[in-house]
Amino acid sequence: MSREAPTLEDVAQEAGVSRATVSRVINGVRNVDPGIQETVRRAIERTGYAPNKAARSLVTRRSQTVALVVSGAGETPEEVHNAVATRVFADPFFGRVVSGVVGYLRPRSMHPLLMFAESPDTRRQVLTDLRQGSADGALVVSTHADDPLPALLADAGLPAVLFARPTRPVPLSYVDLAHRDGASLAAEHLLARGCRRIGTVTGPLDVAASRDRLAGFRATMARRGYPYVPVAEGGFTLDSGLAAMSDLLTEHPDLDGVFAANDLMAQGACQILREHGRRVPDDVAVVGFDDSSAALTCRPPLTTVRQPVEEMAAAMAQLLDEHIRGVRTEPTSLIFDPELVVRDSA
Repeated sequence: MSREAPTLEDVAQEAGVSRATVSRVINGVRNVDPGIQETVRRAIERTGYAPNKAARSLVTRRSQTVALVVSGAGETPEEVHNAVATRVFADPFFGRVVSGVVGYLRPRSMHPLLMFAESPDTRRQVLTDLRQGSADGALVVSTHADDPLPALLADAGLPAVLFARPTRPVPLSYVDLAHRDGASLAAEHLLARGCRRIGTVTGPLDVAASRDRLAGFRATMARRGYPYVPVAEGGFTLDSGLAAMSDLLTEHPDLDGVFAANDLMAQGACQILREHGRRVPDDVAVVGFDDSSAALTCRPPLTTVRQPVEEMAAAMAQLLDEHIRGVRTEPTSLIFDPELVVRDSA
């Protein structure tokens, strides 16, 4: 005969406490002595007790699920939505966000629910799911500067945390990077190598991070006596890096340094330079941004500005957890510092 599953009473007997105390520990009630909490947790491990999630959700009113929302703007037909999903999954940045989020949630028995909000209908669905308790809160990664979802979440009073500072101020917590400082590191490194004819491939300039990186790069170049920096706008993709680098070389064939605002575009820039017979870094030094997997697969491996995406995503998940549990009631911002990682491209 199979052994019956351990019960709350079994845990209480093992821990030497009341059934009510075990219930309070399992349901996250905060006024339980830390020593007793640890005793109960050890008893749970020894007995193999597994809380009934459905019953627990009735008590805590939590689903233990958070929505990880990739959000944009505009009326998005199905084929465009599918293209957005494909682009997101192909981007190493998003994989790092997921890794950081899951790394925080998994030990806490919490689970992410991936959602796309690229149209009014899908945004309404996100709001409905949150209101109905299908998810306890939302982690939002916006792909468009005019994304209306953050304001909708704030107006509805729903728990949400953003990855990156929103274009329009809203009373929501967010995590971000000191992008200007990162771009300044890139400029200083290229100048220290002896580069003097330096151009930049920006990200889409309707995105705050792209504008900040361009502003930081220009400001440092100007402080060092270089008031003009050739610019070509990209879209954070490999193909846009190919196109932007081609434009830069056509208009400024004597470039000896390039800062690309993410690693995929830097990888594209290196490819175009090779195709034009320019050696990297001997003829043209290239610096990327992010320190993603693309930095390591690039030929040569990229010198880049590290954005600690996994740590930022984990911090985003922690902030949301604190908002959901009521530990944190006011919006806050966490700004991470960039770091220059020197490899072979510059």
